[in-house]
Amino acid sequence: MKSKNYSYILVSLQFIFIAILLVEHGLHIPTTIFALLIFILGCGFGLYTVKHNPLGNFNITPEIKENASLITTGAYRYIRHPMYFSVLVMMLGIVLSKPTILSLFIYVLLVVTLFLKAQKEEMLWMVQSNEYKSYMQQTKRIIPFVL
Repeated sequence: MKSKNYSYILVSLQFIFIAILLVEHGLHIPTTIFALLIFILGCGFGLYTVKHNPLGNFNITPEIKENASLITTGAYRYIRHPMYFSVLVMMLGIVLSKPTILSLFIYVLLVVTLFLKAQKEEMLWMVQSNEYKSYMQQTKRIIPFVL
């Protein structure tokens, strides 16, 4: 499968899984305090991440934009894919507000999809940048200090 097609499939799956989770939970923010706190933490972390990655550098697909620069400040100092982490935390808040077998299954599919996107992006960065190999050794992939 061609690289860009694979990237578009992963992005499509990501949004399909997010949409299913949102529809499954009535398209509203979490209803329990704990789930709402998890959701807000994910949103806050995402905003913090965006602050350190200019929009011209950002790409929704795992393809590397032309003239993109490696960001190693802010959340990127600890993990290589902080936006994926943010999405996972926000969607965990949604799932925890009213967990069902379907929502747990879809959440696992979302986790797998984001890990595949991260893997694809990292493969492209390693080809493009020697600096990235060093960066990989100093940071975790998605979960700060863990994974």
